[in-house]
Amino acid sequence: MHKMNGTTKKRLYVIGTGPGKTSGMTGEALSALEESDVIAGYPVYLELLPEKLKEKDKIATGMTQELERCRLALEAADSGKTVSMVCSGDAGVYGMAGPVLSLAEQYPEVEVDVLPGVTAATAGAAVLGAPLMHDFAVISMSDRLTPMEQIERRLRLAAEGDFVIVIYNPESRGRAGYLRKACDILLEVLPEDRPAGYVRQIGREGESVWLGSLKELREQTVDMFTTVYIGNSTTGIRDGKMITERGYLKKPSSTPEAK
Repeated sequence: MHKMNGTTKKRLYVIGTGPGKTSGMTGEALSALEESDVIAGYPVYLELLPEKLKEKDKIATGMTQELERCRLALEAADSGKTVSMVCSGDAGVYGMAGPVLSLAEQYPEVEVDVLPGVTAATAGAAVLGAPLMHDFAVISMSDRLTPMEQIERRLRLAAEGDFVIVIYNPESRGRAGYLRKACDILLEVLPEDRPAGYVRQIGREGESVWLGSLKELREQTVDMFTTVYIGNSTTGIRDGKMITERGYLKKPSSTPEAK
């Protein structure tokens, strides 16, 4: 627990750990984890923590048990322990910051601090090159909490708006064929040769990269650890890198009409 103005403060950190390795975490995140008595998280993400943190007490619950995990973490903090809830990427991007803060009002003595991390969209973009140099939309294909009709509408509107599109959770064992469905929707608006790519296991052992066209992307096999990128009208692939132009290389016109 922290002392603030002479009083003891109960604390729960909600931490984005980036890809999961120590090198991908912020210094602030590492300091909070080292300070914590208990670390809560999805078992896969707990396994990615540095060895020196694995000896700490853990709170682990499986997929679909996120609210129970949040409640257990808040209860541990309320009992006087310093607790960290870990999420891959950024805790505020499809992470645990939202449910923790929603439940936190039931534990008024617990102070919740959300610490940012490197989300998959930016981590994968760095691997591919520079696909996010212009406006982009991040869309999850998981329909566990969002109706598929809404996901499909967002895909279509993002394509019509000429956004670079980043797709999280493109498929899983229980959601086979979802990437193909997404590509079919995008192909209603976008050309078949629109540059596309993906990175699997970003920043982890077994990282792999694919680059090609939107039409070719439709035939690819991916999983929930894959982040997919579809370029906008200025995106190209050069020397093995996906690059979205933003006009930096255009020569300025000397005519008054262009100003």
